Amino acid sequence: MSSTRFARNTLLAATASASLLATDAASAGAKFSIDDTHWVSVGAGLRTSFSSVEDAAPDDGRSNDFTVDSIRLYLNAQIHQYILLEFNTERYDTGDDDDIRMLDAIAKFTIAPEFNIWAGRHLPPSDRANLDGPYYLNAWTFPIAQAYPAIFAGRDEGVSVNGSIDEGVFGYALGVYDGMDASYSGITDLNNPNQDDNLLFAGRLQWALWDPEPGFYTTSSYFGEKNILTFGAAAQYQSDGTGTMASPGDFFGWNVDALLERKVGDGGAVSLEGAYYDYDHDDEMPAFGYQGNGYYLLASFLTPQKFGIGKLQPHVRYQAVDDDNAPDHDRWELGLGYIIDGQKAKVIATYGADDFDGGETTDFFILGVQLQI
Repeated sequence: MSSTRFARNTLLAATASASLLATDAASAGAKFSIDDTHWVSVGAGLRTSFSSVEDAAPDDGRSNDFTVDSIRLYLNAQIHQYILLEFNTERYDTGDDDDIRMLDAIAKFTIAPEFNIWAGRHLPPSDRANLDGPYYLNAWTFPIAQAYPAIFAGRDEGVSVNGSIDEGVFGYALGVYDGMDASYSGITDLNNPNQDDNLLFAGRLQWALWDPEPGFYTTSSYFGEKNILTFGAAAQYQSDGTGTMASPGDFFGWNVDALLERKVGDGGAVSLEGAYYDYDHDDEMPAFGYQGNGYYLLASFLTPQKFGIGKLQPHVRYQAVDDDNAPDHDRWELGLGYIIDGQKAKVIATYGADDFDGGETTDFFILGVQLQI
């Protein structure tokens, strides 16, 4: 495959990954109270974009495509004083047609802010960008360096405990999941490396030095409402979680991430964000993602003043992947966001380029619109 076509596929995969990752649906939507302890909330999210990629058209010219990246329906309910239900769906482009698939299906036992139990399909403990999801990133596409296993849209099926200590100064999450098995997309009993049906173990720790960040889900911008300096670390392990049935290997992945956001003026903010990832596939052929390490660095600035109905938020991001089995991949991008109502309504324009070691540099442009309630 040529480097330009590989770049296009990587960009599309990153955009698709972005459209299929986490959002804190419990914080959005219309709430209908039944009584003091029973309620239902309904919400929706939409991300749609135009993209243009160099040398990506069928005749090797510049591609031009309009895409509905994501359309989600959110349903949350409290069915007991200590029990919540979360159910979310996601439009999924199968290539020939569009399907609606289950995104989250979680029974949440909210014992206390310090201790909660989640059971069902949900995001395992992982890095901030994954827990942000596409709707709460400070950029349009998902980081290329992130590559944890997932049954669909970053989700897996299992049980976890999570909590916020000291009102969100410290956070933790620990879980056990199916991990790589025959239920994963594209995996069958004939090529499943995990013939012993081993479980995947995942954990995350988080420490907020300035304003606290309570809750399991995260965001990469508070739009001038908080001063944030938070560090996080996550890890996942599964025996026979990678490779092939003939030659299985153990998977171990870990990352560290940090977010600094400082208020500027009346409603402005300057943000610095970064993460480092390391993935070990036991020197076997990776069943997902890549073996090696990667990182990204992002800086953004939200203007205190409005321009029309929104504020401007320019950003710059640099990403790199050092893949043991493929050419190294670098990506830089410049973006400009028009923030109308925080994460509920914004427009982001992004120009950048992908560079593969020993190959050509391919530039791209994306103009995306995000709405959610």
